Amino acid sequence: MQHILIGSPDREAVATITKGLSPDFVMVVAANREDFLYKFRERRFELSFVDITYLDQFRAQQSFNDYKKTLNLFWQTFPAANIIVLSSQEKIRSTVEVVKAGASNYLTYPLDLVELKFIVDNVYELDLLESKLDYFRNSFWQKDSLGLVQTNSPFMKKVYSNVMSVAPTKTTVLLTGETGTGKGVMAKLIHSHSNRKDNIFISINCGAIADNLVESELFGHEKGAFTGALKRKLGKFEITRGGTIFLDEIGTISPSAQVKLLHVLQEKSFQRVGGNDTLESDVRIIAATNMDLKEMCDKGLFRRDLYYRLNVFPIEIPPLRQRSEDVDLLANTFLKSFNRLNTKNIRGIAPEVIEALRNYSWPGNIREMEHLFERAFILEEGPVLSVDSFPLELFTSEALLTPIPVNALLSLAEARSKAVDDFQVEYLQELLTRNCGRIKQTAQAADISTRQLHKLMKKYSLDKKSFR
Repeated sequence: MQHILIGSPDREAVATITKGLSPDFVMVVAANREDFLYKFRERRFELSFVDITYLDQFRAQQSFNDYKKTLNLFWQTFPAANIIVLSSQEKIRSTVEVVKAGASNYLTYPLDLVELKFIVDNVYELDLLESKLDYFRNSFWQKDSLGLVQTNSPFMKKVYSNVMSVAPTKTTVLLTGETGTGKGVMAKLIHSHSNRKDNIFISINCGAIADNLVESELFGHEKGAFTGALKRKLGKFEITRGGTIFLDEIGTISPSAQVKLLHVLQEKSFQRVGGNDTLESDVRIIAATNMDLKEMCDKGLFRRDLYYRLNVFPIEIPPLRQRSEDVDLLANTFLKSFNRLNTKNIRGIAPEVIEALRNYSWPGNIREMEHLFERAFILEEGPVLSVDSFPLELFTSEALLTPIPVNALLSLAEARSKAVDDFQVEYLQELLTRNCGRIKQTAQAADISTRQLHKLMKKYSLDKKSFR
């Protein structure tokens, strides 16, 4: 049974709604504006009628400068709530503003029963239509991944084609690409369109777990297995039974954890740390790395047999600088997202900003772009994201795309490895300089763990003292 909430000091209007819509709905009447807000937050109502004076009082009480912020008092609890405003003819101008801010519709006193039923039916039909559209979008995505995930990039079209092919299978997937390219999003996409989509998806950043705790986190431990193991703990492989486990930064796991992970992939079983019982594993593994695992194998830093087990279906996600065709799409996606989450209503992006976004080299990829837009959205005071809301370096010549020097005497793998190394050295030097050699702040800025940062600094012979 559907529920309707009514908040109005007009008793005749309350009676009209109650009698006109019963017995198809359960009616809940609020005693006053505070009671209306309390009841609204207590449960989800299919429809809520609220008097414009209540909204004006909430607006004045909170010192809001527009009705969108007032409606957010309700949408913070139920974002899809349908709100119909009740108003006198004298306040019709304010009521229209509320509808423009996002209310579903409005009715004027005295209420007309025919109009009331028409408005309610109309809101219900729109909800039904939206539900059908959601269903068809989901169905369409199952048939054609490119129909849901918008892209103009031939590189990304190939990526989505591979995702569409591998998602319905049980195959292990290895996602590769630079930091910030969206490997985590791609892992969730694979899971959500697999036969395991109704089961659990767990993401683990292997680089953020201390070496001595990796095995316990992944496979669990028995009571007394080590100091501090006061009780049995179930590992992620046990918790994720029937689902998908995403192992991000897989190149950072310890040698002993590599052995156990290899056993899981080969034998489909594992043991808790300190335990003797063999547990069956029914988990699909998606791994991701921004490192060259093959090179790590050559250097003895990663087990070659584990690499081959993980690399069954590799998908390389291109950096943003190689898919500049998607910059406009991503920019508008971020703008819509921040508009939806905040009370501002920024309608567009200045042409100068769009041009700079297209020409920027994006060393931090999509994650960097998202952070730039979040900052700009907070700073912007006008209706359009302007140049003043973005960092100055975005518009300097150093930020523009420049040709990458190529040594044709090297193999493709060697050239790629050298380019990655050169970039990482330059990137880390810049961050360390900005943060005066402070490890914690530098790791946070790079969105990696301090352990990963130490490994990279050791690899490239970078000394934090040199940046103080």
